[in-house]
Amino acid sequence: EGRETRLRVVLRVRPLTCTETRRGDQQIVHSLGDGAVHVSAARHDATFGFSAVFDAGASQEAVFEGSGMRQLVELAIDGFSCTVFAFGQTGSGKTYTLMGPLAQSETQPASPALLGLMQRSFTCLLEQSRSRGSDLALSASYLEIYNEQVRDLLSPGPPCALPLRWSKTRGFYVENQLSVEFESLDTIVSLLLQGSQRRRTSAHALNRHSSRSHALLTIQVRSRAVSAHPAPGQGWGAQGSARGACPSKQGTLCFVDLAGSERVKETGSSGELSVEANSINRSLLALGHCISLLAKPRGKRTHIPYRDSKLTRLLARSLGGSGITLMVACISPSSRCLSETLSTLHYASRARRVTTRP
Repeated sequence: EGRETRLRVVLRVRPLTCTETRRGDQQIVHSLGDGAVHVSAARHDATFGFSAVFDAGASQEAVFEGSGMRQLVELAIDGFSCTVFAFGQTGSGKTYTLMGPLAQSETQPASPALLGLMQRSFTCLLEQSRSRGSDLALSASYLEIYNEQVRDLLSPGPPCALPLRWSKTRGFYVENQLSVEFESLDTIVSLLLQGSQRRRTSAHALNRHSSRSHALLTIQVRSRAVSAHPAPGQGWGAQGSARGACPSKQGTLCFVDLAGSERVKETGSSGELSVEANSINRSLLALGHCISLLAKPRGKRTHIPYRDSKLTRLLARSLGGSGITLMVACISPSSRCLSETLSTLHYASRARRVTTRP
C-alpha cells in the first residue's frame, strides 16, 4: 500500500485460424518460456519479455491462474481499486479471453472449461466472500463507449448517452449509470450476458463478431468485516448484537474489453463501419499516448492528457493513480498480422514500465 507498483502485463497468443492455415500463413510468434516471446519474420527478429506468456495451447484456467487474476480479486475484497483490460488487434481473442465463447447465452451456457477471466473471477469473488466471514455487498455496472458516447448496457430500453463528470473526490465518473446488486453467480453471469448482447458488434473481413465499442464491467465490493465479540468499550450496540464491527472497505474490480485496433484497408470497412473504426483507433491512440508518457520516470513526466478521450478519462485512476492493473495483450501468430502484432507487443512493453501507488 502506497508503494510504487508496476502494471502487470501478460501476453496471450491465439492459435492460427482455419482461414489462416488454408491461406498458408506462417506462424511468426514463438514462446521461449519464462515470460519471453520471439517474433521471427522477414526483416523482423525481436524478443519481448512479459510477466507471463500463454501460447496457443494454454487453457482458460491456466490464463486465470497464471495471470495473477485470483490475487486481483482478493485485493479488490481488501478495498483496492483493481482493473484488468484486454487489448490487441481485432480478432486476436480479447473477448474470448475475458468471457469465453461468443455463442454462449443464458439458455446455452458455455462449457466450464471455456469460461473466461470474468466468470472465473465472479466464482472466486463469491467463494472468498463466504470463506472470509465478511459481510460483503456486491453490485455491478456495465458500460460501453461507442463513437465517444458512454452508454449503459444494463438499463432497460435502447442504450442512451450518459454524461461523464469529474469531481475532486471521485475523479472521472459516469452520471446516472445503473448499478445492480447481486448475491449469486447466476445473477452476475446473467447481467454479463444480457449486457454483452446489447453491445455494438459488426462483421468485417478480419472478424465476424468485431466489437465496435469499448466495454467496462465494474464490480463494487463493499465489506464490513465483523468479529464474534465486541471490541473493548464498544458494547452490545443499539440492536443488541454481540458483534464488533471493523472499519468498512470499498474496492472495485473492473474488466475492460477494448475494441480491437484495425486497418480499414485490411477489414474492407466502409460507411458506418469506417466511422466506427476511426473512432476506435483515435481512442486507442489516446490511450497509447497516455501509456507512453506514464512509462517515463515520475520526475520526467509531463502533463498526462487523460481528457483526450472518454476511454482514457475512465481509465485514469487505473493507469496512473492509486489502482492495481493487469493488462492482457492478445496477438495473432499469423505472418499476415505482423504489423499489428508488433504494434501490440511494443504497446505492451511500454505499459510494463508504468507505475501506480495503490
